[in-house]
Amino acid sequence: MNQSKEKRKVYVFLFDGYADWELGIVLPELKKSGRYEIQTFSLYDRPVNSMGGLLVQPSIRLNEVATDEAAMLILPGGNAWEEKKLTGIAPTILSFRMNHIPIAAICAATTMVAEIGLLNEVHHCSNEKEYLKTIAPNYHSEEFYVNSPAVRDSSIITASGIAPIEFAREIFAELAIYDDKLLEKWFMLFKHGVWTN
Repeated sequence: MNQSKEKRKVYVFLFDGYADWELGIVLPELKKSGRYEIQTFSLYDRPVNSMGGLLVQPSIRLNEVATDEAAMLILPGGNAWEEKKLTGIAPTILSFRMNHIPIAAICAATTMVAEIGLLNEVHHCSNEKEYLKTIAPNYHSEEFYVNSPAVRDSSIITASGIAPIEFAREIFAELAIYDDKLLEKWFMLFKHGVWTN
């Protein structure tokens, strides 16, 4: 089998002020699995500064993202979503959805997913329901809101900004990184510091 076909790409969107800790658990486990290629991308043709001050050079620009090679799109949080500075990525997010590729959004990134209508008739969460209603005026799917740290439904993952471990667990489940038993053991270790045999 062609190697590029074996290792589909997990695309990770980076921007000035992205919440680096929300990716800190996810990316090492994905890389360690050896099953996916991590491809970071940005709106800019320059390095970006994370919220924690990490200067990172994304691998590619937005226009180089190829959905036919994609396994997932991951959108970390950050104030830029609330400030409406990242609207340029909306068509790309919609393209992932139209091509039935999983999308994972945490914290403020959930507002963009809500604003462009991808949470309609999909169970989801965010920082809270009122937060979505305030930041995303086009959000009208309150009946599908779930009070949970993270929710996975119809290949859309949403999470609160205080739930990066739950966010990671749903990503790993969607991408089948671990079987159910090992995934639960992983979660117990990283969430509670307990390794069960």
